[in-house]
Amino acid sequence: MLQAALNLDAAKKLPDGQRMRTQQMTRNLKHSTQLGSLLLSTALICSFAQAQNTARPDLEGVWSNASLTNLTRRSGVNTLVVTPEDAQVIAASIPIGGIEGGFDEDDGVNNTPEAGAEDFGARAYNHFWVDPGSSLALVKGEFRTSYIINPKNGQVPRLEKPTSDYRRTSFGSRYVTGIGNADGPEALPLSERCILSEGKAGPAMQSGLYNNNYEFVQTDDYVMINVEQMHDARIIPIFGSPTEARDNRRPEVLQQYMGDSVGWYENDALVVETINVNPQQMQQSSTAITKNGKVTERFTRYSDTEIVYRFTVEDSDLYSQPWTAELSFHDIGGQLYEYACHEGNYSMSGSLAGARRLEAEQ
Repeated sequence: MLQAALNLDAAKKLPDGQRMRTQQMTRNLKHSTQLGSLLLSTALICSFAQAQNTARPDLEGVWSNASLTNLTRRSGVNTLVVTPEDAQVIAASIPIGGIEGGFDEDDGVNNTPEAGAEDFGARAYNHFWVDPGSSLALVKGEFRTSYIINPKNGQVPRLEKPTSDYRRTSFGSRYVTGIGNADGPEALPLSERCILSEGKAGPAMQSGLYNNNYEFVQTDDYVMINVEQMHDARIIPIFGSPTEARDNRRPEVLQQYMGDSVGWYENDALVVETINVNPQQMQQSSTAITKNGKVTERFTRYSDTEIVYRFTVEDSDLYSQPWTAELSFHDIGGQLYEYACHEGNYSMSGSLAGARRLEAEQ
């Protein structure tokens, strides 16, 4: 009916005054229709943007996950959550850096252990150099005795006989005694070579002896997590769905440190799924996976000052069941400073040079 009323042929037969009024009404109606379409489009865009913001938590900032809690629960502690009073007692009994009785108190007395002693390497530090946190992990207002929340016993459900050829490389003896293979740079741990801060860089980002700060940066297409230790940068591409994310994985031949991570937003959380981690990293990892495994991380903004971080490790080649850990990142109210590992890594050349000297003397 509207089209018939505005038919140009009919309008031409009208008197001049009436024809001019009809043309003006037509223009007004056209402009009103365009304005209405514009307002509708704007409303739809705003509605979509609000939906995106609702599903995308604001994770930006500088955060710390420092705590005295370990991945697994200590012997003699039977519950995941403890009272503040019990948390203080447990924290006071935790050896820092594996040193029973604490560090050198910097009293001017040379307490350097004998070469090869069980605490030779560990006592290279004193209190000035360490910052592991002063309490158990505080997660959603609760003090936790382990990061692992499933299984309920707080232990990693490792298979007694893994079905993979994976072999974990332990540098524990090297750490505590200062004695180890020095045939070449490749014989030393990744952290000692300043390549990667295994355990902090991810996947599965845990706290350690020091440098437990992280900077989160979000764009429309990526999330970047800058790890203070070694200044490792996790650059995670973000997609619209899990299917799209998995369809955009890198070629399997690219076994990168920190793995092949893809992300998406889901139920007010950032979800990151990682596979295909460099085997050298996994051989030194407490959260190892083989080429058949995956680690799924979930970042949820719990409050203005806390991000709850949960990760699940799945690999039937290494574990009897999937297992999950949870900890929190807390706002530090400051900035991240550079940790210049390579620039200050005198121990690398010193260790190798010392080993060559011993070989020449033999």
